[in-house]
Amino acid sequence: MNEYLQTLGENAKRAAAALGRLTDGELSAILLKVADKLESSAADILAANAGDVKRAEKKGVSAPLVDRLRLNEKRIADFSEGIRQISCLETPVGQTVYSYVKENGLKIEEKRVPFGVIGIIFESRPNVAADAFGLCFKTANAVILRGGSDAISSNTAIVNAVRAALRECGAPENAVQLVEDTSRETAKELMSMRKYLDLLIPRGGAGLIRTVTENASVPVIETGTGNCHIYVDEWADVGMAADIVFNAKTQRLGTCNTCESLVVHEKIAEKALPAIYKKLKEKDVEVRADEPARKICPEFKTATEEDFATEYLAAVLSVKTVKSLDEAIDHINRYNTKHSDAIITQNAANAERFLNEVDAAAVYVNASTRFTDGFEFGLGAEIGISTQKLHARGPMGLRELTSYKFIIRGNGQVRG
Repeated sequence: MNEYLQTLGENAKRAAAALGRLTDGELSAILLKVADKLESSAADILAANAGDVKRAEKKGVSAPLVDRLRLNEKRIADFSEGIRQISCLETPVGQTVYSYVKENGLKIEEKRVPFGVIGIIFESRPNVAADAFGLCFKTANAVILRGGSDAISSNTAIVNAVRAALRECGAPENAVQLVEDTSRETAKELMSMRKYLDLLIPRGGAGLIRTVTENASVPVIETGTGNCHIYVDEWADVGMAADIVFNAKTQRLGTCNTCESLVVHEKIAEKALPAIYKKLKEKDVEVRADEPARKICPEFKTATEEDFATEYLAAVLSVKTVKSLDEAIDHINRYNTKHSDAIITQNAANAERFLNEVDAAAVYVNASTRFTDGFEFGLGAEIGISTQKLHARGPMGLRELTSYKFIIRGNGQVRG
């Protein structure tokens, strides 16, 4: 094994053991100090980030992806506030999930416990470094972060500020470590560190997630890409639909909860599509649509099969017209990435069918998909948005960063 990674792993194991001896009150107090340190280090973090952004722009990285990379004072304040919110949340660690007393007096409890050491492999968005640390620390997990080369300066500045705060508090600074070697070879070695990592979470595009799920021997929670849909039902309020689609598509182009695909019932298409497109044109959104939609709005380009399955992360939207709610649900379940999908309707029965039958981690009625976010869901922050069904699904907060342990108390019982 790479000696550098082995050292990180050994450091993390020792840090996790030390965290397990701290009370929840102590962990929360330290998180408040970390949040303060991040804000007081904003100038250093922004200077480092400016270098990352400049290099990305020089390489010709697309504007939405540069936006994911870019930090400003508000974004630093936001992830610092997220850490403060995490500090105030009730910890799941130690909670009793199940208890049972046998006839022979044996007392059995199932309790939530930390995983131990969690690895995070992520791309572009440096706020992940702060969010991941806060959630892992609150649940007494040590974390090893491996960000992309495009954000290495930003990630280093953020982790340095966190570690400085931990030192000042007398807490184990190796509770968070950054893999400074951003080579693919090191990333692949990290994926096989079963001796040190208890869990691995990838956050990024389809390529990164596929690489991790196909190559990792460490248990993985898959945080998926976001081909998110909005279905405008025949019973929709057109003004509401236009506002929601505009927000879900354009509020931030480069996020996994951005709307990429619009599905419209043919009975409302002639009213809804022009109204929606009028707003989308304000942000120069290109629309790629099927033939029925193009007959209503000739400005639309022709959509291919690939368009319906694409997470654009750009000012592009696909449009599919359907004849029924059944067809809408079938289309969404065929092309979605199990992330977030919404229906716009005033028909309660249709809304309930959509909620029950669309297979996604988050399903909405009359609201923007942009709310699929740990901070927005009251989790303080998120470690990622899981699109799988095993162990965790949707925005992953504190509870999803715990495992279970059975605790059995006896007074001499033996099994006959």
